[in-house]
Formats: sequence, C-alpha cells, structure tokens
Amino acid sequence: MVPVIFGAITIVFFMSRWMPGDPAAAYLPINATIEQKKAMEHLLGLDQPVIVQYFRYIADLFTGNWGKSSRISLGTDVWKLIWAHFPRTMELTIFALLIASFLGIKAGLISAKHRNKPKDTVIRSAALIGVAVPVFWLGMLLQYFLTYQIRIFPSIGYKNPVWGDPDFITGFRSIDSLLSGYLYLFGDYMWHLVLPVSALAFISLASITRQTRSSMLEVLQQDYIRTARAKGCREKDVVKSHALKNALIPTITVIGLNFGGLLGGAVLTETTFNLVGMGTLMITAIQTYDYYVINATVFLTAVIFVFVNLFMDIIYGFVDPRIRY
Repeated sequence: MVPVIFGAITIVFFMSRWMPGDPAAAYLPINATIEQKKAMEHLLGLDQPVIVQYFRYIADLFTGNWGKSSRISLGTDVWKLIWAHFPRTMELTIFALLIASFLGIKAGLISAKHRNKPKDTVIRSAALIGVAVPVFWLGMLLQYFLTYQIRIFPSIGYKNPVWGDPDFITGFRSIDSLLSGYLYLFGDYMWHLVLPVSALAFISLASITRQTRSSMLEVLQQDYIRTARAKGCREKDVVKSHALKNALIPTITVIGLNFGGLLGGAVLTETTFNLVGMGTLMITAIQTYDYYVINATVFLTAVIFVFVNLFMDIIYGFVDPRIRY
C-alpha cells in the first residue's frame, strides 16, 4: 500500500509541475508587479528547488494542509472543495458496485450451472456487450429511451430543483436525507440515481459475471465436488455450500479492482448525467491547471483504492477458511 500511494502522489506532483501555467499568477491581478509575483512565489514555496517543494508537499499532505484552490474557487481550502464533491461520487460508485457484485455473481453462477445452454449463451452475450460498451454511450442510450421516449426517469441532475438540500450531517445526501427525516428527498435522490448507477454498474457487472462463471466452471470439475455429488448431496447444496465460496476468491479480487475502475468511470458518468462530483472536479482542475486540487484528488483516490483492495484481501480469510493471515 505504501509504495503505491507514494508512487501515485510522486508521479502526479512532478507531472503537475511540468504542466503549463503559473500557480502564483492565479492569486495576483493581471497587472501585478514582478515584486508581487516573487513575494507570492515565496509564500507558496515555489521559489524553492523542486525536490524541496516535493518534501514540503508530502509533509503538508499527511498533516492535513492540502493547500487552497487557485482556479476553481480562489482561496478556498482544497479539503472543503473536495468534501463538497466527494460524497456524490462515492455514493454513485458504492451503489453501482453493490448492484454489479450482487447481479454479477448471480449471473455467473447461473451461467456456470447451465453451461452451453440458452441461459449461458444469453448471459455470456450480455457480458460481452457490457465489456465492449463505453459507459458514456450506455448512459446516453438510457437517457434517450427512459427519459425522452418513455419519460420515466430524469435525464440529468441529482435532485429535483424544487427541493432544497437536507441538513448537512455526513455530506452524503442519501444518509443525510434519512437522518434529517426527509424521506421525500431520499426517494427523489434515489430516483435521480437510477440511470447513472445502472450505466456504471452494467460495465462492472460484465467483468464480474465472466470471472464468476470461469471460476465456477473450474471449481465444479474438482474431485471434492464429484465426491459431494457421489455422497448424494443436492445439486443446490453442492453449488452453494461447496463450490461457490472457493470460486469467489478471484471474483472478490475483480470486485476490488472494479472499484478503481468505477471511480474512473464516474468521471464520464457524471459528465453524461450532469452530476457534479469528484470526477467533474478532477477534470476541471486539470483543465484550469489547479495544481493543489489535482494533487489532492489523485491522492485521495489512490488512498481509497488501496484501502478497498486491503479490505478485499481481508475478506479472503472469511470466504476461504484455508487462508490465514
């Protein structure tokens, strides 16, 4: 975990320094003098050698001093800016991952049990489409049919503009709506998330389905499965009690890796459905050369990703008793 986090923030730090633009100039008026510019560079530490800036940056990053935005919201603490966008992306990602994991494991299990039969063919075809289809194109397709043709779901946004926001408690709108007792806000928020979550989940669902099917087919050919069947165990018990847990190990790995893919896919999904979250913030920061926001968003994404994969590694021990840490 440590090398991955340090590697990510190191690469992003030096790449951000190579980007065109002048961070000091963003805090100054257009007609600023050379003395004013040098004073601002000194204040920001930009007059120091790059390696000194790097170690100062690392120290600030791990002590909570993430700097201030120089472009998106001039003078605003980066942490406040991120926390205003972070919950929306996490809700989108978590809901999509839960749906993709549940349906993907189910579909892979059904596909493996009915190998080379019509059910298997349909599921494999759908999974192949899911792997090939870009998430933004799928999102626009859902918008066209379910918003403009059938008019069931809203096309963009995360809430009805006539409603206000719930009381800020955690920053996560779904949780805050429930804690504040505004059930209508919770329902409205969930209704707006149906299309973006469906688009994002379908992409991950495909890879989880394919991995579950492949693992199940391999496990079902093992000697202990034949022994269980020979002892008279019901096929349902053989699949769920003996085969599924062993087949889930590689699937759990894929689910953990898909979390990072969903965070990346959320950028396109947020753009398609006009959901202003972390993905949108990151793209805006890159376009406007807002160095501190770029570094902070990549750092946070890397930390979340490695901790999710650590969590998946721990789950291995619960799913497969043969694994001990």
